[in-house]
Amino acid sequence: MPAAGCAFSTSRYGEGVVITITVTVKPNAKKPVVTRISPTEYRASISAAPVDGKANQALVALLADHFGVAKSLVVILRGHGAKKKLIRIG
Repeated sequence: MPAAGCAFSTSRYGEGVVITITVTVKPNAKKPVVTRISPTEYRASISAAPVDGKANQALVALLADHFGVAKSLVVILRGHGAKKKLIRIG
């Protein structure tokens, strides 16, 4: 259970825990990196350009690596064409 005042949602999904976070994406970065802003908000710099979904694919791969889960467990819920995205992990 999250601490008081913690806004990210968790729920049981299969055998793991599901979290929902907000990610602000910076495409065309020199180096891919994920930075935690708060428990519910992250900033991700990715080297891919936002063309033909390549940035979203790179974001999913980067977040999967960062959180140690399979790419299939990282889902963009909202913001497919925006810099600010709602992501489900788990």
